[in-house]
Amino acid sequence: MGDFEAEIFVDKMPITGGNFVKLVEEGFYDGLHFHRVIANFMNQFGCPHSSDPNSPRAGTGSSPHGRIADEHPADVRLSNEIGTLSMANAGPNSGSSQFFINTKHNDFLDYFSGGQSKHPVFGKVTSGMDVVNAINNTPTDHSDRPRTPVKMISLKIV
Repeated sequence: MGDFEAEIFVDKMPITGGNFVKLVEEGFYDGLHFHRVIANFMNQFGCPHSSDPNSPRAGTGSSPHGRIADEHPADVRLSNEIGTLSMANAGPNSGSSQFFINTKHNDFLDYFSGGQSKHPVFGKVTSGMDVVNAINNTPTDHSDRPRTPVKMISLKIV
């Protein structure tokens, strides 16, 4: 659907940002599909099972390196604002390769908000937010999967 660029906050979020950079450099994300898109909320990506956009397992996989520790530094408060990249998880210390791009300010997902959801921000889209929004507005099925698959050709660190 187009290109977008993001800055990864490796200096502020070395565990989460470093994990993402490592996976990009290994080519892990190349050829995967966005497997969950919820309008006016977020676009989720990074499940290895999403290489097949119709896989019923899309959204359940993780990186070959396993899980990473939750990164919730007291001195870093990066909110889940529009355009930020945030680690997806299924509970404490379950982050891995899946992440989402916020298309709304989802401050209730901030690890410092006091709520149950705790999703650390590790990057922000710096150009191409129109592409992110186009993905977010793509028609989806009852499982929030894009009806027309949205494939990531490649990710690169520059």
